[in-house]
Amino acid sequence: MSGSGDRISLGTPKLKAMVKAEGAELTSLKDGEGRELLWQAEAAWPRHSPVLFPIVGRVKDDRLRLGEASFPMGQHGFARDSRFTLVEQDATGCRFLLADSEATRAIYPFAFRFEVAYALHGATLAVTYSVTNPGEGTLPFSVGAHPAFRWPLPGGAGKLAHRIEFEQEEAGPFFRLNEAGLIDQAPHALPTHGRTLGLREDLFRPSAMILLNPASRRLHYGAPGAPVLEVAWQGFGQFGLWMKPGADFLCIEPWAGYADIAGYEVDLWSKPGIEMLNAGETRRFTWRVSVTE
Repeated sequence: MSGSGDRISLGTPKLKAMVKAEGAELTSLKDGEGRELLWQAEAAWPRHSPVLFPIVGRVKDDRLRLGEASFPMGQHGFARDSRFTLVEQDATGCRFLLADSEATRAIYPFAFRFEVAYALHGATLAVTYSVTNPGEGTLPFSVGAHPAFRWPLPGGAGKLAHRIEFEQEEAGPFFRLNEAGLIDQAPHALPTHGRTLGLREDLFRPSAMILLNPASRRLHYGAPGAPVLEVAWQGFGQFGLWMKPGADFLCIEPWAGYADIAGYEVDLWSKPGIEMLNAGETRRFTWRVSVTE
């Protein structure tokens, strides 16, 4: 374990990770051979694995509506651009905290404690998001993961050799985002063959592929000659795949919540997919990535 205060290095013989306090964001993930598996925030998209809270996606007009009031809220919320406090660390794990403040309450008028914990076990990285409601009323929120893995993965295989193998057969449909970043209501047939989705860039034109009710809670991503990554999740009910055509990454994103649906204007209390947390309660959401080959 090492760290400069801003970046924390974690490691086992089979997996090494680096996390930064800004956004509690994973910035590096290397296998036992030292091969980088995570997108390195290059110019095409200057992030690695942002944490999404207190919303996932975009709300209409970038305004969070609460009854008669509305508040400015950018895409995916403010956590990814907030500095977290490091509260715990050792050689294989660390935990960060973001709590409500005067600044957050000005745009999201709720008390909250949001913790992001990283733990390495052999060739697996587990990431747990814990949301606690220390207030007196109900806390409405969404939370999501947005890790960008290299595509192509190291090992020599080209992009078109890569596949996703879902845990279950996915009947679909999937949905797209419109130009305003809201979910278009038009459904699309999922181009899977059995449990397998062949990857190509045109799948992500014009936007992400979004499954609002996936059957799977686990998938494998890889190609012949490359390490195979198993991504699994608990507590998240939705799922997205995204890349920026021309860039060399694939985002595999478990979500609890999603963008507003185009054509509707709803406030946070009635937003589809929103999580509701009673006073004094804590809810946990976990995703894991394992190098299986």
